[in-house]
Amino acid sequence: MIREAAVAGQFYPAWPEELKETIEYMTSREKAKIDAVGVVSPHAGYIYSGPVAGAVFSRIKFTDTFILIGPNHRGAGKPFSITTSGRWRTPLGEVEINTELAGAILKASGRLEEDTLAHHYEHSLEVQVPFLQYFKPGVKIVPIVLSIAHPDVYEEIGRAVVKGFKEAGEEAIIVASSDMTHYEPQEKAKAKDKLAIEAILNLDSDELVRRIAKHDISMCGYAPVISMITAAKELGAKKAELVKYQTSGDSSGDYSSVVGYAGIIVSR
Repeated sequence: MIREAAVAGQFYPAWPEELKETIEYMTSREKAKIDAVGVVSPHAGYIYSGPVAGAVFSRIKFTDTFILIGPNHRGAGKPFSITTSGRWRTPLGEVEINTELAGAILKASGRLEEDTLAHHYEHSLEVQVPFLQYFKPGVKIVPIVLSIAHPDVYEEIGRAVVKGFKEAGEEAIIVASSDMTHYEPQEKAKAKDKLAIEAILNLDSDELVRRIAKHDISMCGYAPVISMITAAKELGAKKAELVKYQTSGDSSGDYSSVVGYAGIIVSR
């Protein structure tokens, strides 16, 4: 099965050369590279969040496979969805799903279900893929989409990812796809995002959940971040670094109602 690009021409350019030029402008091949276990990367249109995603992917040593975990914005498909075979198409070509690793993660999880419907029109994973293709042609992915649940469920899925790694005998970088505060004035959004980012940098998913609830932080991908932190810590992660933060206002010039974007690298 081929999963066709759903948001090419909307969130990012639909023409290959224009897309390459856009990513090239937002990235650097000269930055010092980190052995990342996981990252947080945003998923808005490239004009808004692309520089943050580009800064993150510019700083990591690439593996052959990336686990992409995103929120389910549309509510379609199974609540905890993984696709274990097929290819995803973008203007830069096709990316293959790592069937062996995806199957091992599915087998290890009591929550994830084989599903394609949740992924058909979900943008949160798709927008990450061209960055991966740009830096590593031939890269493979494992796509996972999560709906609303108790944080314990996200932690369980994170542990299943680690079990899948061990079963398949592979390593991969885990990408938690998330935007931060949505549609609040610039300074208020930055203050809220600072609280959430601090918890992520401390690799403290419990504190992240507490702060989101206490301060009403509209971070859409907290579920993927919890799964990523859980898996990363089991894989020996000890630290995290904020690579870049900005808001949509930094691109549009409208600071009255912004969305925040944070790029974070988690490593050993």
